[in-house]
Amino acid sequence: MDSCVIPLRHRGLSLVQTTDFFYPSVEDPYMQGRIACANVLSDLYAMGITECDNMLMLLSVSQKMTEEEREKVTPLMIKGFKDAAEEGGTSVTGGQTVVNPWIIIGGVATVVCQSNEFIMPHNAVPGDVLVLTKPLGTQVAVNAHQWLGNVSDCSRTGMANKKCRTDADPKYGCVNEALPCHCLSAAALMHTFNAHAATDITGFGILGHAQNLAQQQHCEVTFVIHNLPIIAKMAAITKACGNRFSLLQGTSAETSGECFKYSSDQPVSCGEYLTLPPNR
Repeated sequence: MDSCVIPLRHRGLSLVQTTDFFYPSVEDPYMQGRIACANVLSDLYAMGITECDNMLMLLSVSQKMTEEEREKVTPLMIKGFKDAAEEGGTSVTGGQTVVNPWIIIGGVATVVCQSNEFIMPHNAVPGDVLVLTKPLGTQVAVNAHQWLGNVSDCSRTGMANKKCRTDADPKYGCVNEALPCHCLSAAALMHTFNAHAATDITGFGILGHAQNLAQQQHCEVTFVIHNLPIIAKMAAITKACGNRFSLLQGTSAETSGECFKYSSDQPVSCGEYLTLPPNR
């Protein structure tokens, strides 16, 4: 399950809660804060919850940073996380900050709700349709964008190939920048279309999360994934890099909360749920 669901002593109410944390995936500290917040909230959204009562923020500041770097980076990460929380209709009321070898940011999302406000992820039935609401390849896109600025990284990873570098270059229509996105609309649509089960797709890739979801079903069902919608050019890049991401095998990690803007200024869809609406 993406979140824990704990029945409370108050009749008809449950506590739904999740926690997660992340290492930096983009260079902009403000954007990283926003992406981390969207990641935490995505676990609630994957259960059809559209309102979060409270968030806590967990922040680890690197001890390898200078004092000046900490003073500049830390407030931006905090602001990004806070702004994204407010856009999701909630607020950050506390948390914990520590000094650590690595930068880490994450948090806790909590809601108290009635049973009709969340959708348990185990009610799939034969005839349901799997719906992927975001193209795959976020990890490949982020890494390729970062490698472009480093000659040694390009050579080591296979990005030295001219065609491969062109595919990843924002001037030629691929990833321009990562953008933080809430998946709140996907959570609302789960209720509109009576979804039977859902999950976000993050660290285990589409195959891993689909397998986990399939194993939780009460009915005997088989999940069939017959195609993989992938961000433009990412299949070519992963092949050039020696298939290091296993994107085409369905096991590449994805980053919930990120979508990508292309040079045409048209963002890609930014939902991230494997949903099961009946016969839709």
